[in-house]
Amino acid sequence: MPQKQRHALWAASTLFALASPLTTFADTGKLLLTGGVSSIDGAAGGGLTPWAVIGSNATDGEIGATAHLTRTVVKDYALTTYGAAVGYKNKVELSIATQDFDAGPTSALAAFGVTPGTHLKMDIFGAKFKLAGNAVLDSDTLMPQIAVGVEYKRLRAGTMGPVIEALGGKLSGTDVYLSATKLFLDQGILVNGTLRATKANQNGLLGFGGALGEDKYKLMPEISMAYLLSKNIAIGAEYRFKPNNLEKVGNSVFGANSGALREDDWKDIFIAYAPTKNVSLTLAYVDLGRIAPALVANRKQTGVYLSAQVAY
Repeated sequence: MPQKQRHALWAASTLFALASPLTTFADTGKLLLTGGVSSIDGAAGGGLTPWAVIGSNATDGEIGATAHLTRTVVKDYALTTYGAAVGYKNKVELSIATQDFDAGPTSALAAFGVTPGTHLKMDIFGAKFKLAGNAVLDSDTLMPQIAVGVEYKRLRAGTMGPVIEALGGKLSGTDVYLSATKLFLDQGILVNGTLRATKANQNGLLGFGGALGEDKYKLMPEISMAYLLSKNIAIGAEYRFKPNNLEKVGNSVFGANSGALREDDWKDIFIAYAPTKNVSLTLAYVDLGRIAPALVANRKQTGVYLSAQVAY
């Protein structure tokens, strides 16, 4: 295993070890996979978007925790995410995650002072609060589980920082979202809708907001669907709409209609497997669209997502 991945695994294990003394290791708990997996931002849900469920195996009256390690590799970039979350009595979720983005193509920006082989790192601190409903107990009604969440993101951009700021982006920002998750247990179907207020460019890895009037919050929907093939295997898909804050300033620099900094929606098709009550693995095909297309000959960023989660 490469040294950087060993460091990521060690960090995730350390975070989980810090959280685990708080957990109640109950013999009972949620049904497999109904608590979701860890998203790339650390909140419980799908891989790309949060759900209204509270992470961990804890049910009402219990405290639980999760830890995760995720690796995404697409044509020109790679992302490693690790973190942990605590679920309190199936009502509140607190999470922390770090994203390490291998922005190899930014070596083309050496003339602007960007160090070749730059990694963009982002720390994400999240909180989610259940407002109403219970995904499992209300599965025989039309009532979804509803939750509101907030994610504070702090980007450590290194030598890319001045470039992002020159484009009008800030190095920190806050997303707020509202999620509704409906589980049809008899049919084995889960549907989730999330509405996110955000200024983030590429989830925040290219800063927040942009010049030329693109510094306002935008409402972006996110949709997930999953089907339980069995009690421990689920397949599904996600679609996450994205703001496009940097295209206008990119066109002003690289030429009208160049789309040099265009941002596309994210989507995936996934399979999640829980070999035990405490472990889940998620494999997905991801399509992240174009990420700084001027640097990568306008190629779409498609590839593979693999995530492991431990939950109590």
